[in-house]
Amino acid sequence: MFNLMKTAILMAAITALFVVIGSVIGGQQGMVIALLFALAMNFFSYWFSDKLVLKMYNAQEVDERSAPQFYRMVQELAQRAQLPMPKVYLIQEDAPNAFATGRNPENAAVAATTGILRVLSERELRGVMAHELAHVKNRDILISTISATMAGAISALANFAVFFSGRDSEGRPANPLVAILAPIAASLIQMAISRAREFEADRGGAEISGDPQALAAALDKIHRYAQGIPLETAERHPETAQMMIMNPLSGGGLRGLFSTHPSTEERIARLMAMVRR
Repeated sequence: MFNLMKTAILMAAITALFVVIGSVIGGQQGMVIALLFALAMNFFSYWFSDKLVLKMYNAQEVDERSAPQFYRMVQELAQRAQLPMPKVYLIQEDAPNAFATGRNPENAAVAATTGILRVLSERELRGVMAHELAHVKNRDILISTISATMAGAISALANFAVFFSGRDSEGRPANPLVAILAPIAASLIQMAISRAREFEADRGGAEISGDPQALAAALDKIHRYAQGIPLETAERHPETAQMMIMNPLSGGGLRGLFSTHPSTEERIARLMAMVRR
């Protein structure tokens, strides 16, 4: 129920942003058009945003024949978590990372990069996939996928607003702040609900795998590798970064300030506290 409430609040906040940008573009008529567009986007995000994100990453579905070891690992963890078997995808990227998507546990998918399969040990990979299944179990996946899709749409609409809002007497855009403030507002909405979800998924993943130390080791290793290997698709679609187990974008400047993930050090410290307990 709580996550359903968070989803409703997210949709309402994003819809409000659409309406504000619409008013900048075309006054009252623009507000109405933007509201209709936002409602259509909400509908699309609920039903199709998972497929859109998987397509962005060119994720390829695998099964027990094409990726037997990885598939069986997810299958065993899903059984431990008492979840329906999700669809399993691989992404041809060197950067180690993973995410879960889908509107509910019955329509879920988990995806991992080929890089993470190469970098992590089997034990560490189990911890990562258990983390992603914890997102599924907590029903976080709808929230993260909708926010990723809608944040991308907000940025596009903000640029559209600047282009069509006219120019002042000196030839500058009449409303340059829209292109800056709207994406920042969308990022703040994402950040507000994302950091707490990561801590919960770490804890839930440790419980599903029964090995918090392995997940802590995986996070440390992913963090170190991610510094030198960019996740190219996330660079092109930064709104999807909050879906990953580790933020794949550079932590400098505004990206660090508006990071959707807690610090890796704090996540590891919490997991090691579970080991001690």
